Amino acid sequence: MEITIQEKGQATSDAKEHAQHIEKYITALKNLCHDEIKFVSDPKAKALFETSAEVMNGLEKAFSDFQSENEGAWVNDENRPGLQ
Repeated sequence: MEITIQEKGQATSDAKEHAQHIEKYITALKNLCHDEIKFVSDPKAKALFETSAEVMNGLEKAFSDFQSENEGAWVNDENRPGLQ
């Protein structure tokens, strides 16, 4: 997996676009952790890779929630009931 940074001409201040870009790599890393489990015989390494994949799954959800504003912490103030 090669991580590429956006070119200067593609720079944007849209946080959701940046979150989507990062989420793509988190998903790839999560899948890599799962894939690597079958190549090692050390139970501690297997546990490490599985735990890492679970952590990546949590990060993936956090980034997804941020983008869709599903979680209360990520909802814009103007969209929160009672805060107008």
